[in-house]
Amino acid sequence: MNLKYLWATLQFITRIPVPQRWSEGIEFQQYSRGVPFFPVVGLIAGSITTLLTMLIVSSTSSLLIAALGYVLALILITGGFHLDGLADTCDGIFSARKRERMLEIMRDSRIGTHGCLALIFALMAKSTAAYELLASNSFSLATTIGLLICAPVAGRTCMSLLMYNQRYARNEEGMGNIYIGRITIRQFVSTLAIGTVIVTIVGGMKALSTLIITAFIIYGLRCYFQHHLGGQTGDTLGAAEECGEIIFLLTLFWM
Repeated sequence: MNLKYLWATLQFITRIPVPQRWSEGIEFQQYSRGVPFFPVVGLIAGSITTLLTMLIVSSTSSLLIAALGYVLALILITGGFHLDGLADTCDGIFSARKRERMLEIMRDSRIGTHGCLALIFALMAKSTAAYELLASNSFSLATTIGLLICAPVAGRTCMSLLMYNQRYARNEEGMGNIYIGRITIRQFVSTLAIGTVIVTIVGGMKALSTLIITAFIIYGLRCYFQHHLGGQTGDTLGAAEECGEIIFLLTLFWM
């Protein structure tokens, strides 16, 4: 695989500075070829975030502040890119309107009640799960670090479930259109395989089994969105990523 697609993907879905020359020659419409690197981007984001979290633990001895730091670091690294998609998706889906109106609401830059509630729940759930993981006596320090790193990997791996063999729900072009329905079976399988390998190596068998459960739930979410919207949008991709991270972290405590 061409590493230029990794740098282009990292530049597009995170705020991590990447020299422009590293992705030179990659056109925007070619970004779907970088989907197999999504789990790698998750690994990079998760590693940076977890490192900062461990530094907070060692300097303040406060697990609560460290958990908040974990969530804040993820937001800063992504620029809230996926959270925005989650809020827009919830505003549209839970408006209980017809499909066309749902898509109009999701396009609106203003945030509604359902979007606010979704953001509050997402941030609380992720912070609580991170805190419980840091405070748990059931995991060694190395395992805890590995599991925190794996959450962003799981979220980005499961995003591919909403891309392969799906249609773009809108009639007009959008950012999600470069991914949805554009990835091949080979790219889809490669994304799942790379994500699985990374999660298994970094988090062990517990992380692998949690990833499998997360993938099944996100597949159900894909079907739910497809039923209500007639396909997927860039917002539903962001919602799937955020839900993937949350489901992964919460499922750890039921395994």
